[in-house]
Amino acid sequence: MELSILLYVLVGFVAQIIDGALGMAYGVSSNTFLLSLGLPPAAASASVHMAEVVTTGVSGISHWRLGNIDWKLVKRLLIPGVIGGVAGAYLLTSLDGDIIKPYIAGYLLIMGVYIIYKAFTKDGHVNDGTHTARVSFLGLVGGFCDAIGGGGWGPVVTTTLVARGKNPRLTIGSVNFSEFFVTFAESVTFVLTLTFSQYWQIILGLLIGGAIAAPLATRVTKKLPLKALMILVGTLIVILSIRTIYLVLV
Repeated sequence: MELSILLYVLVGFVAQIIDGALGMAYGVSSNTFLLSLGLPPAAASASVHMAEVVTTGVSGISHWRLGNIDWKLVKRLLIPGVIGGVAGAYLLTSLDGDIIKPYIAGYLLIMGVYIIYKAFTKDGHVNDGTHTARVSFLGLVGGFCDAIGGGGWGPVVTTTLVARGKNPRLTIGSVNFSEFFVTFAESVTFVLTLTFSQYWQIILGLLIGGAIAAPLATRVTKKLPLKALMILVGTLIVILSIRTIYLVLV
């Protein structure tokens, strides 16, 4: 029992280090791991987001203190992200887990490939004038995908904005800050539709590991090469997703 909690603590720690450094992949990596253990998609996504309520809050505050926030960008992302997240969470809880699981694994596989792809296609210029409507729509799509796949806010939102030329440091900080509100809204939706008593170890483990790592992760943002991290994380997600799909089909 205790070993299980320690395992989830480790997963939460590593996932939050990745998320704080890249502005993405906490949910994608955590959810991929949980699906590979056989959890239903709704339960896996709900567990990840319940833990993320705390970790995203700690991470967001850390980025705010370091001055990594673009408040105009936060304003454009926040409300559309919440709307998309609530819609995605409600849809996920309405579907049969056994039927949707291979599709969620497929989505996570695509996210892994997408992260690797973006590592090689990031633009070198900086452009802080991204169109408001496009950013808002991006937030809507990011929130929906995040709820459905247990993660995706970072891979969809952060990589797209950075590829368009947004300042990487401010983008990562702003997206992480906005993620708290999106995650909170998704978690409320899951709480109203699911029972969590049998998954408390997962939530607690992810929460503790993520909370410990969050302050450290914001420092990693400025020190580690973004491209190398994206390739590493994307490859890991692809491998785990292929494993999940294989287990579902066999």
